[in-house]
Amino acid sequence: MSAVPQLNDVMKTLADPTRRAVFERIAREQEITAGALVAGTRVSQPAVSQHLRALREAGLVTERREGRHVHYRARPQGLSPLAGWLETYAEFWTKRLDNLERLLSELDK
Repeated sequence: MSAVPQLNDVMKTLADPTRRAVFERIAREQEITAGALVAGTRVSQPAVSQHLRALREAGLVTERREGRHVHYRARPQGLSPLAGWLETYAEFWTKRLDNLERLLSELDK
């Protein structure tokens, strides 16, 4: 994987629903340990560790070690390739909808 994660890396990483849920929980909690992520779920510690590794490699989370514990934080700037891609389509659909509105308005006259 490249040093700067690309759109495909981010999309592939977040395509897995469990991994996306892990990312969303980390974002909500601001900082959380892997053990806390496992608690109260049906996901095993090894599975959570694999998801955390994928999120880290995609640039979506960072880790901070404190003794035996590793704390994870969401890295919002890791979503920038996805946000940029979506922005392109937001502009596209805005223009299309504006054109449709203009056409409908002309048809009403």
